Amino acid sequence: MTSQKREPADIREEVRAYYGARARSAGSSCCGPSNGDGCCGAQAEQIPLYSAEELVLAPEEAATASLGCGNPTALASLRPGDVAVDLGSGGGLDVLLAARQVGPTGFVYGVDMTDDMLDLARRNAAKAGVTNIEFRKGHIEELPLPDASVDVILSNCVINLSPEKERTLREAFRVLRPGGRLAVSDIAIDGDLSDLPVAEEQVRTALSWAGCIAGASSLDEYRRLLTDAGFEDIRITIRHRLTLADVGQGWESAGKELPADVVAELASRFVSSEITARRPEAGAPAATG
Repeated sequence: MTSQKREPADIREEVRAYYGARARSAGSSCCGPSNGDGCCGAQAEQIPLYSAEELVLAPEEAATASLGCGNPTALASLRPGDVAVDLGSGGGLDVLLAARQVGPTGFVYGVDMTDDMLDLARRNAAKAGVTNIEFRKGHIEELPLPDASVDVILSNCVINLSPEKERTLREAFRVLRPGGRLAVSDIAIDGDLSDLPVAEEQVRTALSWAGCIAGASSLDEYRRLLTDAGFEDIRITIRHRLTLADVGQGWESAGKELPADVVAELASRFVSSEITARRPEAGAPAATG
């Protein structure tokens, strides 16, 4: 197999096309007890990501378009009056849930690069009658928000889709106020891929970016990137260890390019994780570069 380095623009276009199609079809839900193939971190064990009480707070289309691997609003300890931003807000489910928690004195932004997802999210917000939110088009590597303007960063299985994670986490740090919190659910690698009989570059070339697999960082790399961006109080918890049945679209592409024993070994190393961190209270300038 010949490996070829993917350019960030090409990766973004793959991701945009895939999630645009999911928005147009409203997809299959990953957030309830009936999970759909191809979602980030879809769980074969059918572990609900959201409670029934949470799901009734949002239109059905928001839930069925949710392609997450966790529930970042449950991690974030949102408070009335908080200003939050959801990186890669998709159909808007996490934005709508966060808006309920921050109340009328708070506000929640959703940032997404996919027009179809933004259209779907705005329709869902109108159906829900929620007004303390705004969806903005943009890349999570260059957030359309001012410095030190939010209290909480949310993201649900999206940072792994970024081809420039260092920029993404530095941007998250930049827009947080001193003392602000980050609460992320994401797919990561427990350990590394260095001991496989196939080179890591070849493995990642064979995997699907849109399936939330090819771009996953190791847990150690995630911690390093957060530390380099300026975050402290970093906590990473493995919520669920993936299997071959969990991420159909991602593993289908791997099965065409990699030996079956390598694919089986790979599957056990990918995990759905909960990641929290905090920007220092004061005296720590945002990382640059």
